[in-house]
Amino acid sequence: GTFALVLAGAGAGAQNAGLLAVALAHGLAVVAMAYAFGPVSGAHINPAVTFGLALGGQLGWRDALGYWAAQLLGATLAALSLTWFIGDISNGATTFAGDPLMALALEAVLTFFLVNAVFQTAVRGKGGELAGLAIGLTLTAMILIGGPITGASLNPARTFGPALFTGTLGQFWVYLVGPFLGAAGAWALDRALND
Repeated sequence: GTFALVLAGAGAGAQNAGLLAVALAHGLAVVAMAYAFGPVSGAHINPAVTFGLALGGQLGWRDALGYWAAQLLGATLAALSLTWFIGDISNGATTFAGDPLMALALEAVLTFFLVNAVFQTAVRGKGGELAGLAIGLTLTAMILIGGPITGASLNPARTFGPALFTGTLGQFWVYLVGPFLGAAGAWALDRALND
């Protein structure tokens, strides 16, 4: 699932497809993977989602480690594939210019909304058969908001794979800490609403 997300999203960005196309590439990949692999693994696709679900007890921490390894591997293989297919994928990397704390805060806020959508539609069952669509559309909306500022990764694996091939690994910490903080906030809200 993470391979497909990075292949579609970073691939669209690397080819300068434009903000709307990049947002849709990510969102539609999430929708497709949610329905294709949701029944198998939950189709987290995103280490921040896995973190939120582990906090909520929907996934054990040992399983979370396996999910994180698979997500990082999938993102790395997708970025490697894109480098082979396209060449320079720098425009497909998620990066920011300016204040790292502002970038971290924005990634946290955007990820909060994404993981909240996961909790409220999929985990709590409020989305029914449309949960995958709701999650993918939430990702699309968040990328439209934050894309011009931070690339709107909302996903440490999404940033990690391309960063390995574009020399931007130095900014990775922002895309790890911000999304994990956002996921923790979504878990806290879910707990307050449902306990």
